[in-house]
Amino acid sequence: MFERFTQGQALASLQKTALNLLSEKGEANARGIASKFIDQFKQLDKPEQLQFFEFLAKRFSPNPADVLKAAQLYADKNDDDSLIQLVKLVEPARQELFRRINRAPEGTQTIVRMRERLIEHTKSKPGFKAVDADMQHLLSSWFNPGFLELHEITWSSPALLLEKIIQHESVHAIDGWDDLRRRLQPDRRCYAFFHPQLPGEPLIFVEVALVGAIAKDVAPLLDKKSESLDAKKFKTAIFYSISNCQPGLRGVSLGNFLIKRVAEKILQEIPSVKTFCTLSPVPGLNAWINTLHATKGLEPIEDKKGKNAAALQLISPEDGAWQKRLAGGWTPAKAAADEQSALLRLCFIYLTQQVHTRAGDSVARFHLANGAKLHGINWAADLSKKGLTQSSAIMVNYLYELDAVEDNHEKFIKKSVVYTKSLERLS
Repeated sequence: MFERFTQGQALASLQKTALNLLSEKGEANARGIASKFIDQFKQLDKPEQLQFFEFLAKRFSPNPADVLKAAQLYADKNDDDSLIQLVKLVEPARQELFRRINRAPEGTQTIVRMRERLIEHTKSKPGFKAVDADMQHLLSSWFNPGFLELHEITWSSPALLLEKIIQHESVHAIDGWDDLRRRLQPDRRCYAFFHPQLPGEPLIFVEVALVGAIAKDVAPLLDKKSESLDAKKFKTAIFYSISNCQPGLRGVSLGNFLIKRVAEKILQEIPSVKTFCTLSPVPGLNAWINTLHATKGLEPIEDKKGKNAAALQLISPEDGAWQKRLAGGWTPAKAAADEQSALLRLCFIYLTQQVHTRAGDSVARFHLANGAKLHGINWAADLSKKGLTQSSAIMVNYLYELDAVEDNHEKFIKKSVVYTKSLERLS
């Protein structure tokens, strides 16, 4: 009972500190009170943090009556003063609370961690969406690419940093120190974004293989026993993995700027590299295929050559059939030629006609929106368990032609996917 009382007291104290921080006194002494807030928040357990988020949602939201009155005044007067007053009233007071927390040492880090905890509850607690939007809005400003520092991760980097790279690699797991060492050899590079307020904490990192030509199979890139390629043969930079390290920065644009900055850096340092391309997973492919049933699932999808029904009938004549075959030990080596053609065709449909829908592939959406071109769809490119489960071992090349990324981006915004001519055989 004493423990419950102490826990309740900790939450009440934090709420009081938050109100104090937003007061006139808090404005004058924000740094000290914010430090107190940070210390108190760290003491809360998860249920108490949830209660505090509820407090933020209810206590610091705008007053609807005041907003309506200010909106009507602006509609009537349509002048700068009424607009300024409306904007002031619409902004939730918690945004100013977060700004004042940010003034303290560890303030930025605390808000990132707070959002990480908050995101865990947004699906089950719709009332937290506005709080999350406030945090994302502020973090997008504070983590503007102009404030970020690009650093190469090398074998000489601090051990703690290298451990974080191993920990956060989310595409192709790093199998210990020998594997990491190979990924940091001269023909492999790793670059990360850092923020001055989070020293030693990578925000996002990308792994790059310097090779002679566009890679269509991930195994050689990940072979930790392979020999390093002679620098004279560097012609192509393959972005084969990009990993976010800070869940609290979800929705804050970092990856698109990272790839472009890294491409520019490599172009300056290694003039022989002329081609920038990814070798990317298609994590949503099999999940999408398993939602299709006979020809009905493809009826709304453009089909100029009548290939859809045949492709789907080969691999998924009933709901969940493809997943069952994968679970039963299917591999690309066991596929007949027409089955291979069917899967490649469906992958092409998925990437070009479904990418703008809710079922669309997140990796495809990221690269295509970033101005890349769909360049290649590769059979038997990732034979790992994860690769088979997610995409039947298919991987994709997205080509970054630096002088075309803006045009490609604009076309993607207008619901068009740019792809290389060689893929027309799948259209």
